[in-house]
Amino acid sequence: MERKTALVVGARGVIGGNLIDHLEQIGGWDVIGISRRGGADAGPVRHLAVDLLDREATAERLRGLSGVTHVFYAAYQDRPTWAELVAPNLAMLTNVVDAIEPVAPGLEHISLMQGYKVYGAHLGPFATPAKESDPGHMPPEFNVDQQSFLERRQRGAAWSWSALRPSVVAGIGLGNPMNLAMVIAVYASMSKELGIPLRFPGRPGAYTSLIEMTDAGLLARATVWAATTSSSRNEAYNITNGDLFRWSSMWPRLAEFFDLDVAPPLQMSLQDVMADKQPLWEAMIERHGLVATPYRDVSSWAFGDFVFGWDYDVIADASKARRAGFHEYVDTEEMFLRIFQDLRDRRLIP
Repeated sequence: MERKTALVVGARGVIGGNLIDHLEQIGGWDVIGISRRGGADAGPVRHLAVDLLDREATAERLRGLSGVTHVFYAAYQDRPTWAELVAPNLAMLTNVVDAIEPVAPGLEHISLMQGYKVYGAHLGPFATPAKESDPGHMPPEFNVDQQSFLERRQRGAAWSWSALRPSVVAGIGLGNPMNLAMVIAVYASMSKELGIPLRFPGRPGAYTSLIEMTDAGLLARATVWAATTSSSRNEAYNITNGDLFRWSSMWPRLAEFFDLDVAPPLQMSLQDVMADKQPLWEAMIERHGLVATPYRDVSSWAFGDFVFGWDYDVIADASKARRAGFHEYVDTEEMFLRIFQDLRDRRLIP
């Protein structure tokens, strides 16, 4: 089989990092990872440090990548408001496509990573289970603008696009702003260190609403499937583990892993109550011989507050992907416990 070349944009995030791992495992791929910080080259993977908001620098850095066949776009720039997210995130995607399309004659596919913001999940209760065919909502929404850009750009082109819409993604990835597994693991580890029970910190309604997750490994496999299957050209797919749960039943099972009791939920802002915990974290590193990870890279408490604030069902219909041929499934409880054990084995948590 002819080797392909993947350009993974957002290579240092939990989504991009797990995608690179998957491409290495299956073989047949040369991989170029792009991020602001870059990384160490290894085997078929090399890294480039690129500021994607700098249009000229992006064009210059990507000019020599003539062999790219697939672009996997998973980059994200955070901003204080939903409206402010549009300009930088659309600009980064545009800059990548403008730089790669003219120099890579063998370009076959551009994969776009989205999420349930397409359905308005971040705004409040939305129609569930959400379907890819659901009508749009009032802008601003950068995910929608990015897909519209790809649809317009693809007309008449030889390459195709796909859009993957995972739920909350869980995996190993330090410094990633959207990694709920790390939020829970560090929150539970600190609760253990302080000798207090594990309390669900979100809204009361969030404790009993239905939610689903997407394992980062499962998402990587689905992303490559959509990018390399001819029948998946120019389509969007919801990608989930395949099961639903409520925190009210999941929370005690997660607490068992850390040998913690569970007390009744107590709504609190993790961003506020964890703001003074850097000394505690540094003491835990010393006491337990952990990898010396800076506290700022350990977790995004604001993201935890965001997810634990959903006091309504956050679920989507993933049957379109199954009908198209992607049938993989991950048990969410087993996923959490596997990630926690992996974090422990790597000495990232006690």
